Amino acid sequence: MSDGAQRFSADDLRRVARKLGEGDRHIDGVRIGRGRARMWIMTALAVCAVVLAVGYFAFPRFFLRELPTSGFLKAQVLSGLTSPEGDLAILGSSRDIHGESKMKQSTIKFNSRLTSIAASAVLALSAISLSPAITPAAAQSCSGDNNNDGIVDGIDLATVLGAWGSCPGVVTSVIPGHGSNLGGTQITINGTNLSGTTAVTIGGVACTSLEVLSPTVVKAVTPAGTIGDAPIAIVSSNATSPAPTPFTYVLQSITSVSPNNGIYSGGTAITITGTFLSGATIVKVGGVPATNVVAVDSNTVTAVTPAGSVGAASVEVIGAKGTATATNAFLYIAIVVPTWATLLEAFPDPAVVTDANLRAAIMASGFAWRVRDNAANIEMLLVPGGTFMMGCSPGDAECSGDESPAHQVTLTNAFYMGKTEVTQAEWQAEMGSNPSSFGGKPNNPVENVSWDTIQNFNSATGLRLPTEAEWEFACRAGTTTARYGELNAIAWYNQNWTNYGTQPVATKLPNALGLYDTIGNVWEWCQDWYEPYAAGSVTNPTGPATGGYRSARGVSWGDYPNNCRCSQRLYWDPLNAVYNIGFRVARNP
Repeated sequence: MSDGAQRFSADDLRRVARKLGEGDRHIDGVRIGRGRARMWIMTALAVCAVVLAVGYFAFPRFFLRELPTSGFLKAQVLSGLTSPEGDLAILGSSRDIHGESKMKQSTIKFNSRLTSIAASAVLALSAISLSPAITPAAAQSCSGDNNNDGIVDGIDLATVLGAWGSCPGVVTSVIPGHGSNLGGTQITINGTNLSGTTAVTIGGVACTSLEVLSPTVVKAVTPAGTIGDAPIAIVSSNATSPAPTPFTYVLQSITSVSPNNGIYSGGTAITITGTFLSGATIVKVGGVPATNVVAVDSNTVTAVTPAGSVGAASVEVIGAKGTATATNAFLYIAIVVPTWATLLEAFPDPAVVTDANLRAAIMASGFAWRVRDNAANIEMLLVPGGTFMMGCSPGDAECSGDESPAHQVTLTNAFYMGKTEVTQAEWQAEMGSNPSSFGGKPNNPVENVSWDTIQNFNSATGLRLPTEAEWEFACRAGTTTARYGELNAIAWYNQNWTNYGTQPVATKLPNALGLYDTIGNVWEWCQDWYEPYAAGSVTNPTGPATGGYRSARGVSWGDYPNNCRCSQRLYWDPLNAVYNIGFRVARNP
């Protein structure tokens, strides 16, 4: 043992193997390796066999000599070479092995051609079977011949022992394949033979928090790096194994801020999306810290804007991974939020208010587009002022007589309108009971409420009913046709429901202002006393001062399609509650 220790190590075994493979042997004074000596001997035997075979055919008389038939030699020949199917033919017979009997014949002969061929074949086959395989093809088929010299010997063993120990690890994948250039990304490495992993490097820099979970899974945390691709490798005691793909360092970034605008006095809830934002602790808008900062996940951070100056402001997200900045990503606007409301969205969403003229009119009003009434907790949308034709739509052959004459109406002031009809839950929260005929459905519209009873709700909340002109202007939302969309898509009426009665609000498509169910579900009480239309243009009409009936608009779940139109009218006793009339609230800014 070369190291003096009381053990036999792999290094000792390698040294012995090399001696076996490289040691010298001598045959007849010739210095030769053991493997080569064996090859020479076998070759000589094969040559002898060939010479015997050739000799038989060249000198047949020599191979047909007579042998004596008496004495001990005869016995040996007979006992050793004779069999019923043997290669020797016995001429005559003898029972006296020691010479006591006379043989009738005095000689035995080798069976000529068959005997000689058999002897030659035995010798040749013996030589061939004992000789090593030395052809290239045979060497290739010998799995133990590591150095391809045609011999499996100590040199091949030394080669195997040179790789003594654990097999090197093989990496098949790294997840995720990218992360912040500031480091701190936990990666999972999958592969085989990973048990011996002692380190993971990215770009030659060691990762931290190494965990060898199994022979096939290793976890680590990336170090800081330079933006771009960096090679990944696992390190073990006997090898360094690269991953098939690099790790990509990317810059922490902000991709969007939503909403991207808000009142300059602050208080707008924003959602910031981007990459590698986890660990964010500070958000700044225009250089001023925001409040209520929450790092939702690696891609999302929420916050509430501080007060700022009117105009564009940059947004910064600051955390353990550094600072990500979106230049001029938020717009502070000088817009009015009613004192009775909480701002939800300052500017109209183009996906909701699809008409560019309506969006421009809303923004020109100077009021916030979407708010929540603080008293009733009802979401409301701004309806800008404007001019429209009220009454029977052009080309509408289904109009009733009281929808004419169509006449021009101008509304000079913007107002807020409930996004949906007032629900059973909203009514009950304020009034403490639910009068609905189809009760127990919080998200369905409240109904079976009289005009007079609604005044109690409005007095408690500061809300009001819309005028009949405001209602139709809001329902049309810039359109001039009988309906603002395909009927089945926008309204609940008597041919498209399966559950008898009212249906949940906001389950059909809204109009171009974002208002739901202005056609169908329930009729909606209006502020006006009912009267027939008069010809001529009017501005901000409120209806007659007195009357016997109040107006209602919008039709209900029980109406036929021909009634489901923006201009359809209804008059009803204000003291009378019914199962298909509800209401929608309005409020001045």
